[in-house]
Amino acid sequence: MKSSRRAFLKSSIGAPAAAIGLPMFVTRSLRGASAPGNLINVGVIGTGRIAREHDMPGILKHGESARITAVCDLDSNRLEEGRRFVQARYAAKGISVAVRTYGDYREMLQNKELDAVLICTPDHWHAKPAIEAAQAGKDVYLEKPTSLTIAEGRAMSDAIMRSGRVFQMGTQQRSWEQFRVACELVRNGRVGKLHTVQIGLPGDPAGKPEPEMPIPGNLNYEMWLGSTPYVYYTENRVHPQKGYERPGWLRCEQFGAGMITGWGHHHVDIAHWGMNAEYSGPVEIKAAAEFPQSGLWDVHGDFSVEATYPGGVRMLISGKFPNGIRFEGSEGWIFVTRGDYSVTTSDPTGGNDIQSPLSASDPSILKSQIGPDEIHLYRSSDHHGNWLECIRSRQPTICTVEVGHRGCTVCLLSHIAMKLRRTLYWDPIRERFRNDDEANRFLSRAQRWPYQIGEVGS
Repeated sequence: MKSSRRAFLKSSIGAPAAAIGLPMFVTRSLRGASAPGNLINVGVIGTGRIAREHDMPGILKHGESARITAVCDLDSNRLEEGRRFVQARYAAKGISVAVRTYGDYREMLQNKELDAVLICTPDHWHAKPAIEAAQAGKDVYLEKPTSLTIAEGRAMSDAIMRSGRVFQMGTQQRSWEQFRVACELVRNGRVGKLHTVQIGLPGDPAGKPEPEMPIPGNLNYEMWLGSTPYVYYTENRVHPQKGYERPGWLRCEQFGAGMITGWGHHHVDIAHWGMNAEYSGPVEIKAAAEFPQSGLWDVHGDFSVEATYPGGVRMLISGKFPNGIRFEGSEGWIFVTRGDYSVTTSDPTGGNDIQSPLSASDPSILKSQIGPDEIHLYRSSDHHGNWLECIRSRQPTICTVEVGHRGCTVCLLSHIAMKLRRTLYWDPIRERFRNDDEANRFLSRAQRWPYQIGEVGS
């Protein structure tokens, strides 16, 4: 597998996406709910903030073609609220659905009536259920970031490509028109020769020390910790016991890397799309960051990253830039952002002063038409809808697993560089640092039994 993957990457780095071809899937024997004209049965793993405000609504609006028929959560209160949430919204449309509940996603995956799963768990619970869902024959929609470590991401990408399952990475900016338009203009040379990409990301504040608290009876905390080391329970380490505000785990390095993988995966994904670097990565990276010296929350605060790609294009990431992506070329620049749109009500804004979703050094750049013989990128206006369409057609989605893994890798490389505070040299084909044993030790983490992924970590 490794040798064939390396050959694929060697041929694909620097090649147009249409030329390399995205993974093609052999059409499975469609039957039952997966048959054309029948409903796609979807299970949801994790019913917290992002599931309620973004992912479940993204499926619920497609009630004529897909149904959420099962939900799973390690918090029994959230599990019941998730069931009620789904059934109430179907009832409002005059649709009666009996939603099954599971306290363990592995039991859900044994349900042969389910065709696909949405995975909306904390970052440290992304790769393992995605791998096991694909192995169980389910198509997968996975919230970003792809994985907690680069080794996990590689294991997941390989497993899903072997399975032939349809996979969508939850980098929904790809399905927003302004991001596609920006990337098409850049790919077709409207800013001249690309030399720099600036990415603006907000940081996270430090928190105060938090006392140990009794584990709520409704939470399976042991399994919630998963492959990570055991640490005492306190509410601000996990999620609110009442309501669905931004959870504390997002700011704990044990479970993720902070905003560099949070929003970073979204923005790096778009940068790669415009750079034609979706199957590649930087060859050199350095970073600096401030980390809290006390308190429960320990992810990075203010930071800066500089990554150099084959051909010399530089990617700069910092909270000092406006929140979004700016492509700079020899003949001008294009800036693209979400504007004032938020996926969830508790999203940080990052203090973005530029609210226009798309702007350029010369307004005429944005009026430029892409000719029939120029590069036309994958079009999608509905990220969840694209996933459902591809489940039926068995064609690649707008953000496949390998593309997702490569975008997440850059975020994780940035985090490693923040920790080591020196220039690192990366081989995007071998996915190893060059002659740097210390840096390579950061590619995986020790994994706690029985939640480990195969041979990843030790």
